[in-house]
Amino acid sequence: MADGRSSPREQAVASVRRRESVEAYRRSHPEAERWAAGYGVIAHSEETQARVFALAEGLGHVGVTGDGVPIFDLLHAADRVASAGMWLVVHQTYARHVYTDGRELAASDFRAKPEGHTGGSLNMVPAYVGYFAANALSGLTRSWIMGQGHCVSAIDSVNLLLDNMLPEHAARYDVSDEGLTRYVQDFYSYRLGPDSLPASPLGSHMNQHTAGAMSEGGYLGFTELEYVHMPLPGQRLVVFLSDGAFEEQRGSDWAPRWWRGEDSGLVAPIMINNGRRIDQRTTLSQQGGADWLSRHQKLNGFAPFVIDGKDPAAFVWAILEIEGRLKAASRAIEAGELHYPAPLPYAIAVAPKGAGFANAGTNLAHNLPLMANPHLDAMAAETFNRHARRLWVAPAELRDAVACFQRHEHSQRPAERDHPLVRIEPPEPELPPVDEERVPADRGDIEGWRRSSPMEALDRAFARVLRANPALRPRVGNPDEMRSNRLLLTLDLLKFRVTEPEPGMPEAVGGGVVTALNEEAVAAAALGNKGGINLIATYEAFGAKMHGIVRQELTFTASALAVGRPMRWPSVPLVLTSHTWENSKNETSHQDPSMAELMLNEASHVSRVIFPPDANTTAAVMDALFRTRGQIWTLVVPKGSVASLVTGAEARQMVEEGGLRLEWAGHRPDEADLVLTAMGAYQLEEVLHASRRLAERGVDHAVNYLLEPGRFRAPRDPFEAAHVAGEQVRARLFPGRQQLRLFVGHTRPEPLQGVLRPLDTGPASTRVRGFINQGGTLDVRGLLFRNRCNWAHLVRDAAELVGRSPDDLLEEGELAAIEGRGSPHGSVLPESHEA
Repeated sequence: MADGRSSPREQAVASVRRRESVEAYRRSHPEAERWAAGYGVIAHSEETQARVFALAEGLGHVGVTGDGVPIFDLLHAADRVASAGMWLVVHQTYARHVYTDGRELAASDFRAKPEGHTGGSLNMVPAYVGYFAANALSGLTRSWIMGQGHCVSAIDSVNLLLDNMLPEHAARYDVSDEGLTRYVQDFYSYRLGPDSLPASPLGSHMNQHTAGAMSEGGYLGFTELEYVHMPLPGQRLVVFLSDGAFEEQRGSDWAPRWWRGEDSGLVAPIMINNGRRIDQRTTLSQQGGADWLSRHQKLNGFAPFVIDGKDPAAFVWAILEIEGRLKAASRAIEAGELHYPAPLPYAIAVAPKGAGFANAGTNLAHNLPLMANPHLDAMAAETFNRHARRLWVAPAELRDAVACFQRHEHSQRPAERDHPLVRIEPPEPELPPVDEERVPADRGDIEGWRRSSPMEALDRAFARVLRANPALRPRVGNPDEMRSNRLLLTLDLLKFRVTEPEPGMPEAVGGGVVTALNEEAVAAAALGNKGGINLIATYEAFGAKMHGIVRQELTFTASALAVGRPMRWPSVPLVLTSHTWENSKNETSHQDPSMAELMLNEASHVSRVIFPPDANTTAAVMDALFRTRGQIWTLVVPKGSVASLVTGAEARQMVEEGGLRLEWAGHRPDEADLVLTAMGAYQLEEVLHASRRLAERGVDHAVNYLLEPGRFRAPRDPFEAAHVAGEQVRARLFPGRQQLRLFVGHTRPEPLQGVLRPLDTGPASTRVRGFINQGGTLDVRGLLFRNRCNWAHLVRDAAELVGRSPDDLLEEGELAAIEGRGSPHGSVLPESHEA
């Protein structure tokens, strides 16, 4: 046909030939005939059989023996493990007691309140078993990731059956009536232990106890963005995606643009296409289902094909087929026969939602497929028992099947719970000496301040780390404007990753900078690259769009640390620049400190929020950052020139302790009751201007700078308690005698005041200034003025705190400006200038 598809006649002829070939193979291979007969609800389509028979022949030709289990014995076993896995999934949703002899459950054996994401979990069981079988068949332990974390019941159930558990599960569960009963009762138990922690290691989504999990998978769509950036050369990753997530997040269809055989491992994306979200059909299903998706993915550079999503063997074939096709594409590119983007193979696993159990393919299948509670309704109980009976596997038969998946020693490969990416720990990076700038001899002389760009210092620091560590794969996630944000050296070193470089532009096919006007997609490039060195840079106002994907990393990381399995990937700088105050000229939409505030809400020992005041501090922060693991450092860094006021030694002390008393500033600080504390480069300059006026008028005061406010919060758990600044540091910065406190921050004052609550001495003696949503098209000092953070506002605050009249400390014109009685220009702001 003109569109390249076969005509109906050609398709009919091909179908007859395939059937004849399949039947002939089954007649000559009894072991294939045994498998092809299927098991329970699992049937093997003619197409799957043909594919598997061809796979068996191919493996035989190249001598692949895997773990030493013949292919059809392994697939025969996979059917039984998958069936038992589905049986366990539906019990986890509905049952209080589990009986391995398969007896019918009585009303008292059911949960009073059933709970679970049953349909998606049932669909995931054959997929996850297929992953295990592909590993056993090839003798390789691949990594895996699942985007639909709510399908955790499938993962936990198969892991339990195959004894692929982490210690928290292994200590509680086994394949016995007692062990499986404890397992289902732990699911949604909601119980707390004496330590106020959840008593059950099971979660509604994947968690720190889920063997092999790398993410909670609670934010649909983010796995779709990350997976292509994850495996290093030589690694293999199987990716389970959902059709619901396909419509959730833009950017997943760019994966072929980013994959390169030279610096990436093999990825095998498999979409579970069950056609339904919670309340209705997915948009994909409404637009035409698998056929429409195939056409869509082809347009975006994928090479899609459809498999039977109900059959573990189909997933085995798909994983090996994808890898084979991707390796062939790499060879063709290397030979000059093909160019990037390589057509990325993509399996579409079609199955009704909840296939294998009651009401498959309906809205009921999502959570609770029975129309009533079997604990209370006899008809629902009968329906459960009837469908569960078809999934049950006799214990002896199941033990024999499981044994086929427990021969890792034959191939000397790790267990799936220890797959390469879940245990990734790249070597410590080489860190060159920190570049330091000179500061003025008299830092109190405002007119003598030297100025430089902290973002340029960050760029120099990152570029030095890149040059010193060529073996660590670099990734920079950047929505736009690398050059305007002063990342010139980084861009020149790494270049934008493109498929067709434009002459004269910093672009390369193998570039390390992933740029797209989609904040989540570019953040994923860095967050996925856990085996390398990373940086994320964005306008601060647009950083809030990254919050979901960053938070998903943080929550999983903090949870893993809490159970003694800390993440060992190099910490990631999330750089917020062209920030709220610098975007004074770009209206209120560009004036938003929300991302820093959101990250301050997260666990401070993994979410480090840093406000470097100058170039030396920025360089010291970058050096310290790359000496840590498993953290995300949100760096709010000016790109404009600001005063260089912190020495290298002071910068290192500030990073170590979270803050610094500026001994060279203030006025008779040892006698003072008042302390002024800045957080933010522009805020520091206003504080120092205010300090000069206070000193001129004889007001005793001290000046602090807080680099990392989260170090001064009231800790919320033992890990934060170990991270916060010690009492000696707090006493040095905020002595008990200095009860009058004025804080001036980069963020809005309310979230900052909440974080600094232990330092708040009460409404009469503590004030907090920051961004109060007063924006416009202004310059930096104008925006500071509009938000009452100008030096004159701070002098008035200080006067009121110490009990002085503001007109003692401010001239009439200055006071009139901040009281709205006169123009600020020419008094507290420079004279206005013409454009």
